[in-house]
Amino acid sequence: MSERDDLQDLVETAADLLRAPATLEDRDFHLVAYAAHGPTIDPVRTDSILHRRSTWEVRARFEQHGIARATGPVRIPADPEAGLLARLCLPVRWNGVTYGYLWLLDDDQHITPAMTAQAAPLTERAALLMARQTRDRDDLGWKLADLLTVRPDVRAQATSELAEVIKPPFAVAVLRGDDLAPLNPWLLPRSAVTTVWEGDHILVTPPANAVHIIERARQLLLERRQSPTYAGLFSPCTSLAGIREAWLRARVAARTAADGETRTWSSLGALRLLRCADDATLAASAIPPQLTPLLDHPELTETARTYLDLAGGVQETARDLNIHRQTLYHRLRRIEELTNLSLSNGQDRLTLHLALTLHPHLNT
Repeated sequence: MSERDDLQDLVETAADLLRAPATLEDRDFHLVAYAAHGPTIDPVRTDSILHRRSTWEVRARFEQHGIARATGPVRIPADPEAGLLARLCLPVRWNGVTYGYLWLLDDDQHITPAMTAQAAPLTERAALLMARQTRDRDDLGWKLADLLTVRPDVRAQATSELAEVIKPPFAVAVLRGDDLAPLNPWLLPRSAVTTVWEGDHILVTPPANAVHIIERARQLLLERRQSPTYAGLFSPCTSLAGIREAWLRARVAARTAADGETRTWSSLGALRLLRCADDATLAASAIPPQLTPLLDHPELTETARTYLDLAGGVQETARDLNIHRQTLYHRLRRIEELTNLSLSNGQDRLTLHLALTLHPHLNT
């Protein structure tokens, strides 16, 4: 029996023992397990079950009663105007740390202190299991982070320790953004291992589930903080020793993604060269000095990029830019003057096209 099944059994036993509907949530108010006992229900319990979590408003309401620091049962009064029933909160604590809350709907306050004492072994067992889950997840996250370091000895040790846990092939994904919230690994499939390294949320997953797990992680991040998220994916990675390189490639893919998009390494084409542009010197050398004057003219830069993307098709470029062909010819001559490059020369075209392709991503 898995620990999740064990937690479900504990909640069902608590509901029967205390004769009340029971809900077990983690300390971030995400649903872990629940059990019915008769038809009693209210909107908070309904939302927790349907959405697998309670809202921030509910969390704020209940935390006002000191449940995060409580060492014993806490009664939450009813709110008839909001349709909320009174409930009893049993903090789920292990070694002085709160890992979650066992909620009992108890509007008639029939749960006595003696009954609560009888339920204490159940909450202690739940706390032990939740603490163990947290420790195991944290251990995996730390070991995964060791695989990403530049130190070969640390990577070798982590490879040895994870050999029986993470079986290749697997996918490596990166989620990036500004000031992303922490990612709760409990809410991801157990097949996913996650860590944070150099500002990236990194996920190692089975290849078949990678896209689903990325979207689940993105959803969890957005629930905590509404901010842009960019995802990259490298798959398949065939060995633990290759995870660091897979992370760097997935990171490049994330750098090129739009908000809410997942880019794969295999889709990048010439943008794979960004893998060599992490160093500032390399990044600067990717843009020839004679192109700097062009980059100061956004309209001409867009014209050059569009013209080269369309393989030098004058008619197609003019139509795409919604300008007259003579206007386009004038801009192309101006581009050649600014860059000292000839758009009729294959090497010059390649230099310009590659630089314009890479430039938007060099400083992201």
